[in-house]
Amino acid sequence: MTGLVVCVVVLAAASAYGMLHRRRSGRVRVRGRDDGKRLVAAELGGELGARATLVQFSSAFCAPCRATRRVLGEVAGMVPGVTHVEIDAEDNLDLVRRLDILKTPTVLVLDADGNVVRRATGQPRRADVIAALGEAV
Repeated sequence: MTGLVVCVVVLAAASAYGMLHRRRSGRVRVRGRDDGKRLVAAELGGELGARATLVQFSSAFCAPCRATRRVLGEVAGMVPGVTHVEIDAEDNLDLVRRLDILKTPTVLVLDADGNVVRRATGQPRRADVIAALGEAV
C-alpha cells in the first residue's frame, strides 16, 4: 500500500511540474538581468529594425526553432518596422554567454536602439510576440 501512495504522489508532482513548465515555456517577459544589455548590427549580422528587432537564438537540431522562425517571420512581415534576425547559438558562444542564453529557441525583443526589452525561452505564440512589440515601443 505504501508503494501505491508513493507512486501517486510522484505522478502528481511530475504532472504539476509538467503543467507549470508548459505554461511558462514561450512566455514573453521582462527580465531584470537584461537591463543595460544592448546589441548592435555587427553582432546580429543584420540591420536593426526601425521599430524593433526580433532576435532568435537557434541550433541546428532544435525542432521548436523551425516553428519559432516561421512565427517570427510572419510577425516581422505583418508589423511595419520590425525585422527578424536568426543567430546560430553554436557559432556565437561568446554572445550566448553574454546574454545568458540557456536553451534554444530563445527570442529577444530589441527596441530601435538595440536594447533588450523582452525575452522568451521556448516557442512563443504569435499573439504574445505582437503584444510584446506593442509594449517595447
